[in-house]
Amino acid sequence: MERLALITIILPFVGAFIVGLNKKHFAQIATVFAALATLGTMLVAGQWFADGHQSVTYDIVAFDKTAIFGVTLDAVSTLIAFAVVALGFLICLYSCGYLTDKNREHPHNGLPRFYAFLLIFIGAMAGLVYSSTLAGQLLFFEITGGCSWALISYYQTPKAQAAAMKALIITHVGAIGLYIAAAYLFSQSGTFSITALEHLDPSAKTIVLFGVMFAAWGKSAQLPMQIWLPNAMEAPTPVSAYLHAASMVKVGVYIFARSVMSAGEIPHIVGEVGIIMAMITLIYGFLMYLPQTDLKRLLAYSTITQLSYIFIGISLAALGSKLAFVAAISYIFNHAFAKSLFFLVAGSLSYATGTRSMPLLQGIMRTMPVVGAGFGVAALAIAGVPPFNGFFSKYPLFAAGFELGHEYGWITWLMVLALIESTATFVWLLYKFGQCVIGKPSEAVAKAQPITLSMSVVLVVLMVMSVCSSFIAAYWLGLAG
Repeated sequence: MERLALITIILPFVGAFIVGLNKKHFAQIATVFAALATLGTMLVAGQWFADGHQSVTYDIVAFDKTAIFGVTLDAVSTLIAFAVVALGFLICLYSCGYLTDKNREHPHNGLPRFYAFLLIFIGAMAGLVYSSTLAGQLLFFEITGGCSWALISYYQTPKAQAAAMKALIITHVGAIGLYIAAAYLFSQSGTFSITALEHLDPSAKTIVLFGVMFAAWGKSAQLPMQIWLPNAMEAPTPVSAYLHAASMVKVGVYIFARSVMSAGEIPHIVGEVGIIMAMITLIYGFLMYLPQTDLKRLLAYSTITQLSYIFIGISLAALGSKLAFVAAISYIFNHAFAKSLFFLVAGSLSYATGTRSMPLLQGIMRTMPVVGAGFGVAALAIAGVPPFNGFFSKYPLFAAGFELGHEYGWITWLMVLALIESTATFVWLLYKFGQCVIGKPSEAVAKAQPITLSMSVVLVVLMVMSVCSSFIAAYWLGLAG
């Protein structure tokens, strides 16, 4: 299994090298390598299941008996690895149709560097998710930062370059926390292995977990390091869909979840600080996306609030709720598909009409039924309406929160506040759906050009996954029980 996992990590890097050498067919080559990496995650998951679906760790790179890099295969890593790599493949496929001179907002034929950096990002995400050590996580954490800079600045406009630099600086400030966590873990235990967290004394455990949490805030755009994400919408929309819905922003919540999962008994201060900061960010994100007219910026602030829910779940898990941890991991998995769908709907609208301004987008369903349906499915999934996947993430999270509220009364009030935000989000997205999708087409929509076959296929797949992913997550995470 460790060889399969290693091949899955390395394949995208090899693909990136080959893509960089090709001046023709590079988009197709990138898509093939992304598909092979996706197959790799499925084979790893299948082998793990066949071998008894027990958590296993393999040390791959060691120095003087100290593991520097290894892979941990369990229900969490195999599930999330499939999500981040499979979505990378779908983004590659979508980009084949989107990055052309027929795009009305950005008429531009894709360059090899776009696909090369996207493949490197896919490989880095696989490496980070499988990694069994903080040193390994740190390596891939830094690679994702470099790739995000390259992809956000892809169009090379002054605004795109400024946004990319802001993202690079802020996320690397966050990385300081992970450096401190890795160094302190090694100084206290003599190893970088994440499982060593369980054997630390409470004060050392608190320092390491706060270091990881700080790094997570940077990558997952939580206060006080949230400002880079809305500005990063200068990137091509497929980049926004991958980096800012499925992968980069999920790095933070994933490394925090992995540390909480491995730490055993956790000092309550970690969960208390985590949930309070998540609630502040939740309210901030909600208030910020209400006035937005650009669909991508609205989705950026919406992403900040959705990540806050995941932080709430992980923080509740740090306070002792197993149900909250399952809900948080399900949320990472489900949100990746639903929010990617929403971003790619925005990309399809800009491709077809030349604008993302919602006041100019009306009557989408009449001229672009697939895009209109995607808008509706994504909105309902993000709002948490059954039978879409968002409901099966939010419901257990709220159930865990109110259950823990019997022990910590203040948590009940925070969960009530989160429930109000969730309801308000549903109302707001329903209003936007009625404004943009239903009714007589506006001038821009009436003159829309058809989207490409590859774009349509990806939207349909993501619509299906926005219903089915919750059942996949529930079954797979149930194996860990």
